[in-house]
Amino acid sequence: MLSPKKVKWRKPQKGRLRGKAHKGNKLSFGEYGLQSLACGRITSRQIEASRIAISRSIKRGGKIWIRIFPHKAITKKAAETRMGSGKGNPEYWVAEVKPGTVLFEMEGVTPEVAAKAFELARHKLPVKSKMISRAEFIV
Repeated sequence: MLSPKKVKWRKPQKGRLRGKAHKGNKLSFGEYGLQSLACGRITSRQIEASRIAISRSIKRGGKIWIRIFPHKAITKKAAETRMGSGKGNPEYWVAEVKPGTVLFEMEGVTPEVAAKAFELARHKLPVKSKMISRAEFIV
């Protein structure tokens, strides 16, 4: 699973997800991409499950890029613990995504194969998403 080697803050604050993605909202590497349509947190396990679903679907035919990385630690207090006594320990890592963020990119496959692969990956993710292609942006 993905996790950072080193972080500046071990226990980050929760924060708030608002607005649209201004960075990482266009295809940079591949021909097809999976773009989020809503705000949300995607765990490292969900990213890995989606990656496996895509790679199995295309049968290692094309190339895949993962465009998101889980930088943020989510903490959790132990079960049956009283209130107070500080913040819990880091449990897992998440990538915070905004509407428009490109999650995955792919090339070297047909549009039908890419659509099927992204459909399988979409089921593994907690945010709504859609497939985009480079052909849509050429006018």
